[in-house]
Amino acid sequence: MSMPRHGFRSFRRQQGFSLIEVMIAILVMAVGLLGFALLQTMSVRFTESSNQRTQATNLAYDMLDQIRANRLAAPQYAGDYDASDSDCDLSDEVTPAAYKNQLQCRLQHALGAGASANVAYDAGRVTVAITWNDQRWNADQSDETFTVESRL
Repeated sequence: MSMPRHGFRSFRRQQGFSLIEVMIAILVMAVGLLGFALLQTMSVRFTESSNQRTQATNLAYDMLDQIRANRLAAPQYAGDYDASDSDCDLSDEVTPAAYKNQLQCRLQHALGAGASANVAYDAGRVTVAITWNDQRWNADQSDETFTVESRL
């Protein structure tokens, strides 16, 4: 019987990974998973903020559509609207007073208690500004405002 050319050396070769290699692989994987978790957290945060921006946009354009539908009473829609849960009469009535109550309730449900709207009417030009608290998007600036302007 002949001995292998390398002798006993072939039996001493390392088979598998060392403990250091395994620990480094776990560390790299942990950093990657932490980065993924942060990405998911930021994604949820920005998705909620985007949802609020969409709600504000819809409320502002709905107000403009309501004013366009009732042009003769357009100046009566002007004023400040604060989010409110009281007296939520969601009837189909289209008077400015009834719509004011509806918008206040919708502001409360869509954007929270601190939300508000301002409607300005000046010689056929209507400006609607919706303001809400959005600290998810920018922690330094607590209020976001969406403004839309239209000529009747």
